[in-house]
Amino acid sequence: MAGTSTSERTSAENATAQTTKAETARAAQTTADQTTLRIFRGDKQRGELVDYTVPVAPGMVVLDAIHEVQARHAPDLAVRWNCKAGRCGSCSAEVNGRPRLTCMDRLDKYPSGEPIVVRPMKAFPVLKDLATDVSWNFRVNKKIPAFQLRTDRPRQFSQAEADRVQEFRKCIECFLCQNVCHVLRDHDRQGEFCGPRFLVRVAGLEMHPLDAADRLPLLKNELGIGYCNITKCCTEVCPESIKITDNAIIPLKERVVDRYYDPLKQLLQILSPRRSETAAGPPTLPPPPTPPASSGGKNA
Repeated sequence: MAGTSTSERTSAENATAQTTKAETARAAQTTADQTTLRIFRGDKQRGELVDYTVPVAPGMVVLDAIHEVQARHAPDLAVRWNCKAGRCGSCSAEVNGRPRLTCMDRLDKYPSGEPIVVRPMKAFPVLKDLATDVSWNFRVNKKIPAFQLRTDRPRQFSQAEADRVQEFRKCIECFLCQNVCHVLRDHDRQGEFCGPRFLVRVAGLEMHPLDAADRLPLLKNELGIGYCNITKCCTEVCPESIKITDNAIIPLKERVVDRYYDPLKQLLQILSPRRSETAAGPPTLPPPPTPPASSGGKNA
């Protein structure tokens, strides 16, 4: 009887140990399948960070987790999104302090067990929670003259010229570059500086071989290109990998310097104002030759 009792106790202890291990494994799995989002709640007057714990599935992005927060905890959480494919630029926010598209920011790249902090873009006024007022950008855009077709040259250009301006057309206007620019973010120079996004837009027009408009005075006097000190932070956060600083801003700066700060051109302006105005204008090319008139007939 004593042997039987000892065997029963051993079996019971083994069963208890197995149960404990199973419970520990389930608890660990439950922890691994959850994450905590620390989200800003409030408006431009006041706000606070609130923690929400949501389940996690493989392949989820930050925007998916925000939708889980809306579904499970806070249906009144304000957040912008549209395509959920990195094409519309609507879901921009700051995740752990870095401007990102939340629909392209995977959860599995963040350390497990640590909260993921989601804030609205700092450079723009907060409307509610993660939604910001970006209407200032559209007012700036209205200042930029549209494309004007040149009539003094054939409508032909090389593939290299096409590729150069095509890069700038990839912009999805997520405004992450605007948000990370310290001139706008930290110094509030919205009244004097247009920001990287619109320097990209101007570059796409100014470098087009068939455009006739002159936007250099606008760049210098209203868009404030001189405020940019080419830190390349805008290039680092661009989800379309546009080389904003190297391919857009620096070439525009060079054009402004050539026009307004070249000492030889300044001397020319003093000695011959009319000639300098002509030299400052866009280059002109002779019109294409007129083909000879046909003398008629199929074999002429």
